[in-house]
Amino acid sequence: MVDSCAPALLMTIDELVRAVEGICLCDYSQSRGFVSVVTDSRKVSPGSLFIPLIGQAQDGHIYIPKALESGASVILVDRCHGEGSAQLFCTLGKNHQASFIVVEDTLRALQDAARAYLKHFPNLTRIGITGSSGKTTTKEIVGSIFAVQHTVVMNEGNLNSETGLPLSVFKVRKEHEIGIFEMGMNREGEIGELARVLVPTIALITNIGTAHIGILGTKEAIAKQKKQIFSYFSHSDTGFVPEDSSWRDYLSSISIGTIKLFGTASLEGYKGYDDLGIDGSTIFYEGLEIHFKLPGKYNLNNALGAIAIARYAGCSASEIQRGLEHVKPIFGRSEIFRGDITVIRDCYNANPDSMESAIGFCDDLTWKGRKIFVLGSMLELGEQSRASHEKICRRVLSSTVNKVYLFGDDMISAGRTVFSQEYPVEYAHSMDSLSKMLHEEVRPGDLVFIKGSRGMELERVCPTLGCKERQGEKA
Repeated sequence: MVDSCAPALLMTIDELVRAVEGICLCDYSQSRGFVSVVTDSRKVSPGSLFIPLIGQAQDGHIYIPKALESGASVILVDRCHGEGSAQLFCTLGKNHQASFIVVEDTLRALQDAARAYLKHFPNLTRIGITGSSGKTTTKEIVGSIFAVQHTVVMNEGNLNSETGLPLSVFKVRKEHEIGIFEMGMNREGEIGELARVLVPTIALITNIGTAHIGILGTKEAIAKQKKQIFSYFSHSDTGFVPEDSSWRDYLSSISIGTIKLFGTASLEGYKGYDDLGIDGSTIFYEGLEIHFKLPGKYNLNNALGAIAIARYAGCSASEIQRGLEHVKPIFGRSEIFRGDITVIRDCYNANPDSMESAIGFCDDLTWKGRKIFVLGSMLELGEQSRASHEKICRRVLSSTVNKVYLFGDDMISAGRTVFSQEYPVEYAHSMDSLSKMLHEEVRPGDLVFIKGSRGMELERVCPTLGCKERQGEKA
């Protein structure tokens, strides 16, 4: 008897074997398929497909017994493990009523399975978003607009990697009309792999900056990799690139599909904006006054890209207004905490471009109290790290800041090179010392701007500043 309350199968074992070009080592699964996909054995639930990945630190295959104990119904194993432990896997499969499928490479198999799964939804509008910065924010804005009239699915947070995106794809269900997926990269070729999985019908590049320049070496190499988001276009597909990018012409040159520009000059119906400081901006579009809560010109550019996609896809001006006005800051990105002390928490990520833009935004703010910067190191800059950190410190010298706190070896080293002994700067070598310094220094009326790479975890100083959501109003 079929359990009517049981989750529906995402794919059958036969479909999966074809998709990953695998060999079924043994098939003892009673469900004949799987209802969820995981790469972390701690997240396995009954009926899961468990895909063990091989990383630099450990081999996920060692967690197969744990996954089976938690109810995994299908396991993928790479060829080396499959050939060497076939008898063991068949015994495990029989004992736990699970199926084992041998593949050449489990990461590639994850991506192949996700690509095949998406083919079940031919009417889903697939939107891909990449860029050096602003990807997650732009994705959230686009999602907010489309959600006014459509059922939307997106990758959660920034699950945008070689594993995160395909895992997110398995969240698509038959009721979804629009799929919006952020696509990131940490190595050469990754955007192309993700485009092969998603095969976007609409794609946008937010910008070409210096994020990951330590991995790829030059902006030209970064532009080349980001452009791969268009590499699986058909003639009916459309991409969007920023009108003010020095890489505009290069990004626009594709052999198949159409490229459109987005920005203040390219967006039909856009009549300008009023800067409201930390309250965001008023966007004048198609005769409407839209209150957009995310502050800074960089967030305005993200909004313009989102509007361009939405209008191209048929959203009305009123839907765009409702969507933009419902956008809320996400963790670590342009969050504003109000109280006796006002805090701008922008510490989810940092690169030289985003750091300069954010410092410029703080400079332009009219503020009665003091401005205090808490700046952490920018990671993944490779050989350009020293020069980039020193450039940011020199930018701080020309800013309107009243005091600066530097955290992280790279930022501290640059600060000691650039700032004189008389400059109002403090160097914090631990989170405890940074928190103590801020507790002793910051006073009511101050504006505190916090930015650094995710690895710096600068959000840990926020309790010192009283900016927990329950203690202050979060814009």
